[in-house]
Amino acid sequence: MSASPPHPQAPPVVPAQLRVRDTRSRSPALAAILSMMPGLGQVYVGYYQRGFVHAAVVASLITILASHTVERLSPLFGLFMTFFWLYNIIDAARRASLYNDALAGNPSIELPEDFKTPGIRGSVFGGIALIVAGFILLLNTRFGVSLDWVEQWWPVAPMIFGVYLLVRALQERRASQSNDSR
Repeated sequence: MSASPPHPQAPPVVPAQLRVRDTRSRSPALAAILSMMPGLGQVYVGYYQRGFVHAAVVASLITILASHTVERLSPLFGLFMTFFWLYNIIDAARRASLYNDALAGNPSIELPEDFKTPGIRGSVFGGIALIVAGFILLLNTRFGVSLDWVEQWWPVAPMIFGVYLLVRALQERRASQSNDSR
C-alpha cells in the first residue's frame, strides 16, 4: 500500500494579540508626540526633507515674531504659526498611519510623496515672488523704506496666488478636454 501524500493545511489563525508586528512600522502616536518639536515626527517616519522644511518654517516664524519689526502683523504670523504647528503634528500621525497601511499590503494606499526638490526648470511664479519679496526687504533694510503699507496690502498676495491657481486649473482643464477629444 502506498501512503497518500499529505494534504496541505490552511495556516493557523493567529489572534491579533499574538501577531508579530512589522519592525518597519511606525507608531502614529509617537510620530505625533515627536512632532511637538516641529518636523521630528516626519523625520521619524522617513520624510526627512519634509521634516527639515517644517522645522525651518516654524523657526522662521519664531524669529519673525521675536524680532519686533513686524509688530502690527504679529497676530497674523502667530495665527499662521499655530495652524502650521498643529498641521505638522497631524501630518506626522497621518503619514505614520499611511506608511503602516502600505506595509500591511493594502493596495489602495499610496504613500504620500515627500517634497520634490526643484529641478532645473524652476518656477516662474516662485521666482517672481522671491524677487519681489527680496526687493521689498532690500528697500526696507538698505534704504529705510517703511513697510507700514504691507499691513494694509498683504491680502493682495493670496489674491494673486488664487488667480494663479485658477488660471493653472483652467489651462489644465482645457488641456485634458483637448486630449479627450482626440
